[in-house]
Amino acid sequence: MTALRPAEGSDGTDLGGLAQPGAPSGLGLAQGIALYLASVLGTGLLVLPGLASATAGPASLVAVGVITLLAVPLAGAFAALAARHPDPGGVASYARTALGPTAARATGYWFLFGVAAGGPVVAVLGARYIATVVGIDRAAIPWLALGFLVVPFVANLFGVRLTGWLQLVLTGLLLAIVVIVVAVAAPAVRPESFTPFLPHGWGGVGTAIVMFVWAFAGWEVGTHISGEFARPRRTIPLATAITLVLAGGSYLALQIVTVGALGERSGRGDVVLLDLAEAGGVRAAPALIGVVSAVVALGVLNVYLAAFGKLGASLAVNGDLPRWFARGAESGAVPRRALLLSMTLVLAYFAVSWATGFDLQPFILIHTASMVAVYTVGMIAAIRILPRRTPGWWMAVVASVCTIGLLLLAGAALLVPAVVAVIAVAVTLVRRGRKRRRGAPENRDAASDG
Repeated sequence: MTALRPAEGSDGTDLGGLAQPGAPSGLGLAQGIALYLASVLGTGLLVLPGLASATAGPASLVAVGVITLLAVPLAGAFAALAARHPDPGGVASYARTALGPTAARATGYWFLFGVAAGGPVVAVLGARYIATVVGIDRAAIPWLALGFLVVPFVANLFGVRLTGWLQLVLTGLLLAIVVIVVAVAAPAVRPESFTPFLPHGWGGVGTAIVMFVWAFAGWEVGTHISGEFARPRRTIPLATAITLVLAGGSYLALQIVTVGALGERSGRGDVVLLDLAEAGGVRAAPALIGVVSAVVALGVLNVYLAAFGKLGASLAVNGDLPRWFARGAESGAVPRRALLLSMTLVLAYFAVSWATGFDLQPFILIHTASMVAVYTVGMIAAIRILPRRTPGWWMAVVASVCTIGLLLLAGAALLVPAVVAVIAVAVTLVRRGRKRRRGAPENRDAASDG
């Protein structure tokens, strides 16, 4: 089994192996912020302001504030793990050290095979948005969505450090357009739109908070590319903090103008950003929002494919996937074989969604339930790995309570993660059986398959 060393002389727990501290030529702060923002803002930017307004009315502003605060301990704990122990296996590697190989295998499978179900969701949402605002025939949506999947895959074949620069450009465009939309819609904000403040009661606020969980998911992605940072101990916490401020500020500003400028009209259409731009009298609104859709979809898929590739290679190194996929796991290398596996998985989900008429709800449920399972194991591992009573450790304690609560709320959606966990246990039993048949000695390596 390979593992990694703590970054930059950390005094934390030694995880052992694979990824070395990032070289000076690795990702910098600006690229780190861009990659984190892409994974956190995501497609929620396109639909959540309107949906939350329709669900909670003006009190949706409270939902944004609450979910931003709840994201702090989760983001902080992941930042502490990634900064101290950069490794392409991410949460799976932390689970391996804290909870054993079977937990690591399940965690890796949840992310690679479960979270990948979100790929078609991102691509189709982006394509639908563009088709609506630009007036393209809806028959073209599958082909637009396929393009959103292929472009970031090709970009990732050249390495995450190149895609980091690409993401910097995409995120810069995204933030610029958000600022423009907020600025042009702000004059249309009317104070009377904020009354009554609680038209749907606190139950509506609770529903809006659950919706915004989708918006603030994605902090675990940085753990898989943490080994690509030049100075992970310094850069990752700072990039995380700045991303929290920018993401929370972006959603709050958009929510204010959505409620204030659109009032009861918010949430009725599929393209709230277009409604905001038109409320501000922007003639080029359709083209502007079309650019937003493309940037969001490409940015999210760009980051997640990079994470899937590194994780797949790391799983192969540890024997949880065929060894053929292990090439490219080390820092600075490109895991092209694992990227090919990841893209095959995403395209398989895409084919199923196409065959079922692009009903995205099942894929969203698989994605979110798998994500919650990963978060729960990740926070438990963080409590065991991080030095006790440090800020990162305390944030992991708080976040573990929150993630267990989300796990209970997931309900029937946990069926897929449960099946994947059973498969991980089955792999463990098969490997133990093979060792016994070969008469393998009961040493530490044999026990590592437990």
